[in-house]
Amino acid sequence: MTSATSATLTESAGGEDWKVGVDIGGTFIDFCALEARSGRVASLKVLTTPDDPGAELMTGLTLLAEREGLDPATISRFVHGTTVGINTVIQRRGVSLALLTNAGFEDVIELARLRMPDVYSLFCARPEQLIARDMVFGIPARLRADGSEARAPDMAAVAEAVTAARAGGAEGIIVSFLHAWRNSAQEAAVKQETERLAPDLFVFTSSEVWPVIREYERTTTTILNGYVHPRISGYLTALEDRLTSRGVTAPALLTKSNGGLMNAAEGKRSCVQMLLSGTASGVIGAAWLARRAGERQVLTLDIGGTSADFALIIDGEPQFGTGELIGEFPLHIPSISVSSIGIGGGSIASVDQHGVLRVGPESAGSIPGPACYGRGGSEPTVTDAMAVCGWLGHSEMAYGQLQIDVSLAHAAVGKLAARLGRPVEATAQAILDVAISEMFVEVEKLASRSGVDLRDFTLMPFGGGGPMLGAFLAREFGMAKVIAPPRPGVVSALGGLVADLRGDFIRTVFVHLVEEAVPVLREALEALVADGWAWLAAQGHDGPADLRISADMRYLGQSFEIEVPIEPVWIQEDRRSAMEAAFHAMHAQLYDFSDPQGEVELVNLRLSAIGAGPVLEFPVSEKEEPSAASPERLIPVYIGSAVEDIGLFRRGALNAGDYFNGPAVVAQDDTTFAIPAGTDAHVDRHLNIHLTFAE
Repeated sequence: MTSATSATLTESAGGEDWKVGVDIGGTFIDFCALEARSGRVASLKVLTTPDDPGAELMTGLTLLAEREGLDPATISRFVHGTTVGINTVIQRRGVSLALLTNAGFEDVIELARLRMPDVYSLFCARPEQLIARDMVFGIPARLRADGSEARAPDMAAVAEAVTAARAGGAEGIIVSFLHAWRNSAQEAAVKQETERLAPDLFVFTSSEVWPVIREYERTTTTILNGYVHPRISGYLTALEDRLTSRGVTAPALLTKSNGGLMNAAEGKRSCVQMLLSGTASGVIGAAWLARRAGERQVLTLDIGGTSADFALIIDGEPQFGTGELIGEFPLHIPSISVSSIGIGGGSIASVDQHGVLRVGPESAGSIPGPACYGRGGSEPTVTDAMAVCGWLGHSEMAYGQLQIDVSLAHAAVGKLAARLGRPVEATAQAILDVAISEMFVEVEKLASRSGVDLRDFTLMPFGGGGPMLGAFLAREFGMAKVIAPPRPGVVSALGGLVADLRGDFIRTVFVHLVEEAVPVLREALEALVADGWAWLAAQGHDGPADLRISADMRYLGQSFEIEVPIEPVWIQEDRRSAMEAAFHAMHAQLYDFSDPQGEVELVNLRLSAIGAGPVLEFPVSEKEEPSAASPERLIPVYIGSAVEDIGLFRRGALNAGDYFNGPAVVAQDDTTFAIPAGTDAHVDRHLNIHLTFAE
């Protein structure tokens, strides 16, 4: 085995150097820990405590200390991802806010983009906004499109609005004016006056949160930031206090929606940056594992207790985008592109009024959880269906914290079977078939949007439920291969562990790509570069760094733009032809056509400042000699329409070079890998299981 070599943030005591990644999901909190000097890896899952977020973190550290001898004082890197922010939005448990905007534009968040959520439904309705209409106040103030001031803000109106906001119970104020991306002075002045009048209220301006053209996107992003701010800030403060009380001296780093990291101080201000931290870090972890295994084209499948998340890794890199949904609201900051559906291990199966079997989106969660957990759940879930069919129930789950009770699963699914008039096993199989079909539809949409053929991709399932259902989904798509990492249940925690610092910055320039635009572009580029270096310094980073530039571009007359990677030297040396060529090529790739003679507009310049984290090395087997693996025993599993005896393998007993055939079950501490018939499996040097389908 190879030992890890990595830079450390602090000198470790006791001769050990632990790097710890933590991800809190809806059902479990996952731990992935690496002792860098020996290469020893430890992982753990702990049931979440929804009523006391963060308490499960202390439980996990205690268990790691008991089982692995991990001394908190030897932790030199602590990375943490959480669902507190997104859950606050989904559950609408954020704070009461007021919005100050231009007089005459009080309906900015109600009008949105005039799109309906479901264009094919006659009964769809727009979601209720996070700020009530009577808490939106128009301020006489106006900037022209060029940033010049047509009317200064009426501070008497600001005072009246602040008084009314406080009377309405507002705990925070959002300030968003037209054209603030061009000139932030008006927003800054109103913020200063608001803080003077109401020092007990927090204030965020759109120009400091995300200074981008289009007032709706800028406003909603700022609202999301303010809506979750007190809850996230309080949570992070409590987290730091708890870590300090346990003797953890390493600064807490947080996973971001863009797949990078930031420190806790930044997280308390830029709360909106970590709303998709959990889903993003899972994709980052999967991309890292895929590159180690030599896989370049990967579809990730992360199934937890509540949802299934899908993402594409193309040429070894995750895909990014904007407009990802946070509950019912779009997030307009750079994020790892992830598609989600309400199908997870805890998804409840039911029969609707028409007698049709449905699965999800309701979930049993962690409390009470699926019936087979024996924690009080009585509704049939996907996990219960797996237990009834025989795929589960052969080992403890969640590192010994759960013991599957198959009889309870039978009782729960049996009630549904009685309503359908079908055998219990057949009903359980139908639940699994419906769940897989629901995921199939969502993945097909993702593939179509991205213009890819999934038959050229490898599926990487992870999370507690991914390996249970992933191979069956891959078979439906005719995918080439499935790869299951050694610890699929904690890939999201691993993602935080291997992620880099990453800060995203934007400048709206809105120019035609002509000679006169070059000075504007150079000025914007210099400002972005300065912002990037300043941000890295504020994070305490002094190691290798990479500044990546891209531009949002479009043809003249188009309503929206596409993001195109560019080289800084193209701006510095006035190589507009290179920028145009890159745009034409990207447009042709996405839409199958381009117009080389068309006039091009450059709307935004973007910069990603990436500070490389420590280089971590995980154990690798020196030899990979082919050897036929023998199952521990045969177990009865309902497959299709009949029960068959298939092999049960223990993940810990499989070595590099081992191979076997499906159908089979691979049981391990954090999940169960269900392998269908007609498959060949082998274990590589990294202890990944590669699954291929017979022709």
